Amino acid sequence: MENQHQVKAKKFLGQHFLNDESIAQKIAETLTLNGYKTVLEIGPGMGVLTKYLLEKKITTHVIEIDRESVEYLQSNYLNLAPRIIEKDFLKYDLNETFKGEPFAIIGNFPYNISTQIVFKTLEMRHQIPEFSGMFQKEVAARICSKEGSKVYGILSVLTQAFYDAEYLFTVPPNVFNPPPKVDSGVLRLTRKKDYTLPCDEKLLFKVVKTAFQQRRKTLRNSLKTLNLSNNLREDVIFGKRPEQLSVEQFIELTTSIENDLKDE
Repeated sequence: MENQHQVKAKKFLGQHFLNDESIAQKIAETLTLNGYKTVLEIGPGMGVLTKYLLEKKITTHVIEIDRESVEYLQSNYLNLAPRIIEKDFLKYDLNETFKGEPFAIIGNFPYNISTQIVFKTLEMRHQIPEFSGMFQKEVAARICSKEGSKVYGILSVLTQAFYDAEYLFTVPPNVFNPPPKVDSGVLRLTRKKDYTLPCDEKLLFKVVKTAFQQRRKTLRNSLKTLNLSNNLREDVIFGKRPEQLSVEQFIELTTSIENDLKDE
């Protein structure tokens, strides 16, 4: 690959540059191109994934915080240059670029901010019909896991309330420079047809987070702080632990709690 050594991976940015072309192409192929004409790649580095996105019938934007990577992309991908956003994804108002239009997200995400990237996506779900990319394997597995699994938790429930999550494939450390200490996993999130909730969204987030903060306890104990009526707390669901509840059950539970709090 030309100029491979021009950008040095920076530990503080969580950079691990993918240097396997076939895997980069495979990640680009995870996009279905359904329901959007634009894609945003987070953390393109030296463009190993970007070049395959540029071959598609889609407008590619990239967001990159690393000045050295930006300069590399500007000189090696001239047609991309006007669509390089030199900003921090977590702090940037994406509508300065996308103006309310739908777009997909893709990337080989920096491990240290990957869960924050997911939470920002959830906040903007009305504009993001699809999301795919590479995480630390255990994080990808957690996002996609179902109730009953040891790794099922806050991230699983809140993501799957709005998106269908698929774990696609595992990537070994040796295809990165520098190699991370763990395997990576690629997943795809496809927004549900109906992604509005029948309950209060903030309350759902609160119920899920409160329940999983004490995941070994039953909901009767972990949700004590919500000051629910004794009547509601007698419901059989409160005898369960959080990892036993499906996403749908968490939504139903939140609806019951919302009604209970209104009745006070």
